[in-house]
Order: sequence, then structure tokens, then C-alpha cells
Amino acid sequence: MNNRTIFLIAFIYCLFAAYYMFAKDKIISEIIAIEKQRIIPIAERYLLEIPITITAFHCERSAGGTHDFYSEGDYWWPDPDNPDAPYIQRDGMTNPQNITAHRKVLIRFSLHVATLTSAYKLTNDIKYAQKAIEHLLAWFVNPDTKMNPNLLYAQAIKGRVTGRGIGIIDTIHLIEISQSIMILEKAGILKGNDLNAIKKWFRDYLEWLTTHQYGIDEMNAKNNHGTCWVMQAAVYAKLVGDSSKIEFCRKRFKEVLLPNQMDKDGSFPLELARTKPYNYSLFNLDAMTTICQILSTNQDNLWNFTLPDGRGIKKAIDFMYPYILDKSKWPYRHDVMYFDEYPVRQPSLLFGGLAYNEYKYIDLWKTLKADPSNEEVIRNLPIRHPILWINTD
Repeated sequence: MNNRTIFLIAFIYCLFAAYYMFAKDKIISEIIAIEKQRIIPIAERYLLEIPITITAFHCERSAGGTHDFYSEGDYWWPDPDNPDAPYIQRDGMTNPQNITAHRKVLIRFSLHVATLTSAYKLTNDIKYAQKAIEHLLAWFVNPDTKMNPNLLYAQAIKGRVTGRGIGIIDTIHLIEISQSIMILEKAGILKGNDLNAIKKWFRDYLEWLTTHQYGIDEMNAKNNHGTCWVMQAAVYAKLVGDSSKIEFCRKRFKEVLLPNQMDKDGSFPLELARTKPYNYSLFNLDAMTTICQILSTNQDNLWNFTLPDGRGIKKAIDFMYPYILDKSKWPYRHDVMYFDEYPVRQPSLLFGGLAYNEYKYIDLWKTLKADPSNEEVIRNLPIRHPILWINTD
């Protein structure tokens, strides 16, 4: 290969790189404009609302105390033949009588902090950041209102167990809170004793996640629960600067999640086998792409990681994309509940679109509902604020 050919190849490469950089900048500018119109009015309303934590709700069936998070297994119901007997399972069918107050107030917390932090990032108006910090202090620092850093009593089942490892999935809504904390710390607004106390809470929770049997059980779950454990542990480790646990999460993504959950066509067979295969396939894909977004670096880019047989996260996005674009083409059984509520603005489309310069993903993402009202959909959509996740400089 002569010098002229080498120069020509380099020139063409530079042209393509410049094109993609220009296109990405244009896309990010569009996202900023879309989000500014959406976020600021909501943030203005949130400025008028006070923090509410789990201590505001007394759950009589909880085996824990005032500061302990409590929830109940969604798919467990009274035995119709014996109302006093332990609950029985009806997979995929949510029991509307179960106690969900703590779960709802945690989601409220996530929505407030992520929206307010997004508004600060969009405007540089410190009032939004200060209000977000007010919520953070209530949940993680104030001794009267803070939550204990464990989930000993999550997804309990009446008459059977006071808590389960499976309940750890309830705290996926701390992911955008963690991302918000890192943004506020970088801006120099959240600092000193307040920042140290908040990080201690997350350090303690991460330690519980990685050492308590409930956390170990959830880490070893073979479906979306195992994925969400890695997603949570990854962002908490990043927040507190735990490099060994960050590396552990990268290794688990490569050596456990992809090999054991993804089929050669990019589908997730364990999710397709559930009674809500469409919802769970979207959910697991969103969690896996969020792991890539959290953990990828120039030296170790999970977006480009593939197994020897070609399986990688791009294949999973390509598998689901046609069914997000046109759900009527979904070839598997319909979900027993909430099938008509999906898809919404799935983060896998945004993250994947930016990672691969696949702007058709982002074009589709922009057409989908950003603020769903259905509680089940909100519960399964922990990533709702793109401004927290993209470089807006």
C-alpha cells in the first residue's frame, strides 16, 4: 500500500468521522430542545412540593421499622379457598390490594430529583439543584426521615416471607438519583458533609447488596433480576468510586449476563417464557443498555463487546427494534396485563442510537411517550431523563 492510498483512506475516514460528529451534535441539540420544553414546566411545579420519604407511611404488615422500605410481591394473592392461608402465586397478574406506598414514594423521589437536576443542567439555575438536594438530604441524611440502606423487607409475601432478594429490583429508581448526585457533585453544588453522608448511604447499601444473602440471591438470578442487580451495583459503585466492584460488574456483564441470557438472534428466552414477554423483553434490554451506558469507557467499551459467536448488545437492540416500531408484528404471545401500554420512550433506543450512530433508533425514541401515566409502566422505566445521561456541553 503506497502513501497515496494510505492518505486517501485516512482522508475518507476523517470525512466519515466529521459527518458522524456533526450528526451526533445535531441530535443532541434536538434532544436538549425537546427536553427543555418538557422538563422545565414540571420542575417549576416540583419546586413547590416538599420531600416525602418512606417514614410518612406506616405499613402494618411490615416486619421492619419506620425507616425500613417495605413492599409486597406483585403476583401473590389470597387463597380463594382459605382467606387466612398464605398467599398463592398468579404469575403476571398484579394484586391491586398489595401495599405499594413505599414503592410509589420512592418513584416520586426519583422523578423529583432527576427532573430538578435535569432542569439545573439545562438552565444553570441553582434553585433547581438546591431543591433536588433538599430531597436527597431527607432520604439519606436526616435521621428523622431517612431510609435504612437495605431491603430486608421488600416484596414480602403474606404468610410466607417477610422479605426476599427479589425485592431489590424495587430500588432501580435510585439509578437516576445516583446519576443526579454525580452531576451535582461535579458542579460543586453538592459537597462537604452532605455529600459525604449521602455517599456513605450508598456505600452501605452497595455493601449490603454484595454481602447479604438477599443481594447474593438477586445477583445470581438468571433473568432481568440479575441484570438489574448489575445495573444498580454498577451505578452505585461508580458514585462511591469503588473500582473493584465496577470491574466486577463489567466482568459479570461479559461472562454471565450476555452468555446466559441472550440467544443467538438477540432475544432473551427467559423473558419470552414469562407471562408478559413483551414488557420483560423491553425491560431487560433497557437494563442491559443502561449497564453499557454506565460502565463503558474508551478502554473497555461494552457497546462493542461481543461473544465469540457474535452475540452482543447491538444484536439485542436490533432484535427488538422492529417490534418497538410496529408492535403488531410481535410474533410471540401477548402480555397478560398492560400489553397495550407499551412501548414508551425506551432508553435502549436512545443509548443505542448514540452509541452506534443509528439515528433511526433515536427517531423512533422521539415519537414515543415520554411520561407514561400507568403505574406499572412507570415502575418498569427507571431511565426517564436523557439530559442526565448525555454530554450537553
